[in-house]
Amino acid sequence: MAGNREFFNRRLHSLLGVIPIGLFLCIHLVVNHFATGGSSSFNRAANFMESLPFLHILEWILIFLPLLYHAIYGLYIAFTGTANVGRFGFFRNWMYLLQRITGVITLIFVAWHVWETRIAMAFGTALNYQMMHDILSSPFMFGFYAVGVVCAIFHFSNGLWSFMVSWGITVSPRSQVISTYVTMIIFVVLSIVGIQTLFAFV
Repeated sequence: MAGNREFFNRRLHSLLGVIPIGLFLCIHLVVNHFATGGSSSFNRAANFMESLPFLHILEWILIFLPLLYHAIYGLYIAFTGTANVGRFGFFRNWMYLLQRITGVITLIFVAWHVWETRIAMAFGTALNYQMMHDILSSPFMFGFYAVGVVCAIFHFSNGLWSFMVSWGITVSPRSQVISTYVTMIIFVVLSIVGIQTLFAFV
């Protein structure tokens, strides 16, 4: 019974990491990338997202609650799991370790980012280009955001590889090698998008 429950929890944790959390990450990166077109471009994109009907309900159902479960169970895995030495090779064990490290860093980053944006908005601060410019004008905060964004993207990209394995999408060794290249390409492309966006705000 306990084994079935853990199997279910791990499957759910993996699924939520891709859908909806990973999907939201990609949308968030694309919307923020409008900053490369200037402040007006970003403000229009941000205002469109903020004007979506039932936004706060959707945020809780599709983002905050799944993220809370993924984070709590992810911390449990990170601090109780052991490296898959017998199952995977040297490279995959490094990816396993980095997945846990980037998960913890991403959690800290997301918590701080929510505090600086969503909580600030609840107290009347407008979500616009100027908000992010003020945050990222500090070299320390720019570095913190750069590390946080890259860690979040790596955690999603590498987690996508694990998701395809655990859900039986990539079963053969060849398919897992191919998915490694695909997910690393996703990591590089999204990282470029994320870093370009940060520079656009400063």
